[in-house]
Order: sequence, then structure tokens, then C-alpha cells
Amino acid sequence: MGPTPDIKKHFLLPGAICAPATEHLVTTILGSCVAVCLWDQAHHRGGMNHFLLPLWNGDGLPTPKYGNIAIDRLLEKLLQRGANHATLIAKVFGGASMWASSGGLLAVGERNVELVKAQLDELRIPIVSADLGGRVGRKVIFNTATGEVWMQRHQEHR
Repeated sequence: MGPTPDIKKHFLLPGAICAPATEHLVTTILGSCVAVCLWDQAHHRGGMNHFLLPLWNGDGLPTPKYGNIAIDRLLEKLLQRGANHATLIAKVFGGASMWASSGGLLAVGERNVELVKAQLDELRIPIVSADLGGRVGRKVIFNTATGEVWMQRHQEHR
């Protein structure tokens, strides 16, 4: 990735969504969390979310820290910005198992991966690129105007 002094940059925090009207490089860091990059190939509009947990259970506020809320909200924002649902594609990252004993309820990464695949399938948005699961964190940079994604894996800790 070369120098891009004129492109705005945004660091996406966990539980947040970024679907800007202009070209941005959106960066996030993932462990068991998942980031979904949606991009409209025809209109060159994109956005990213970063969710921590798979499902909002109805308690408290329905915030984008939950995958089922984050994906729907990202889609809504992109459609409001002129994206076309029929030409959207998805690139998804994260969902690592960050702890040695990650079975049952602690298997947050695995549950996040299952949720993102099921929800995007239900929404009929094809996943064209993915780097999911495993035992390492990731840094992801998404260009909202070109749909390009740069991803770097972190070293596994033992």
C-alpha cells in the first residue's frame, strides 16, 4: 500500500460502523471480533463494521457491538448512501480463538464466524474474500472507494 496523503483515514473501534460518503481508509484490529467490509461494485461505495458478540438477546440497547445488529446497520447506511443491494459483496475477517480453552460459551470467535456467514447468506450478499478463525489477531485496512483490503496477521502467542 503506497502513500495516500489525500485519502481520509478512520480507525474503527469495536462496536462501531463506518460508511462514509467519501473515500476513506478504514482500519481496525481484530481478535475474536469480526469485521465485515461491504462494497458496492457498481457504485464504488463501501463501509465496515466491527462487532464483538454474535447476537443481541433483547436485553439493553441493540447496538452494533452485536453482529446481527452491526450487519443490518451497515447495510442500511450503505443503501442510504446510494449503494445497490444487488451489487454488494462482502469481505470478512476475524473470529480468532484467542484462548487455549475456548470451548462452549467462550468460543466467541467461532460463534461470530457462524453468525456472519449465516446472516450474509440470508441477505444474499456473497462473501468474496475471507480470513476467519485460527488463533491469531488481524489488522485490516479497507478502502471504501475501491473495495481493496489489506490484512496483516499478528504473531501467535503461546
